[in-house]
Amino acid sequence: MQKMPMTPDGYKKLQEKLKHLKGVERPKNVKAIEEARGHGDLSENADYAAAKEHQAHLSRQMQEIEHAIASAQVIDPAKIESEKVVFGATVKLHDIDNGEEVKYMIVGAYESDISKGKISIESPIARAMIGKFEGDEVKVRAPSGMRTYEILEISFS
Repeated sequence: MQKMPMTPDGYKKLQEKLKHLKGVERPKNVKAIEEARGHGDLSENADYAAAKEHQAHLSRQMQEIEHAIASAQVIDPAKIESEKVVFGATVKLHDIDNGEEVKYMIVGAYESDISKGKISIESPIARAMIGKFEGDEVKVRAPSGMRTYEILEISFS
């Protein structure tokens, strides 16, 4: 089984999500199925079909999260000492093309959230930054074309 890097925060959130799905969402779904059964003929019961479809979705979601938890390699960025970009790094970049500065933390695929500045280790920009040092230029192929960034700062917290 391939290990999936994850921060302690990301690991905790996955565990909480799984607990919520099993303890809240699944019981609500079971109740919805029971209520829909009470409406009569199951072959023409839209509520029943929808509830069963939701049950399958919940089951897939729980299996996916259980797999992620089982294959997690929890890495605490606060314990990393490196001068180059690695998993868990927070990287401040200067976009050479438009002059803007951006800051990203490189996290696991399940915890990425661009609105919070967290990008997946599997993203093109993270892949391009891995192994680079402060002052290095990074070229990334984005949907809008080729982008060039300068690494201004690398930190771990």
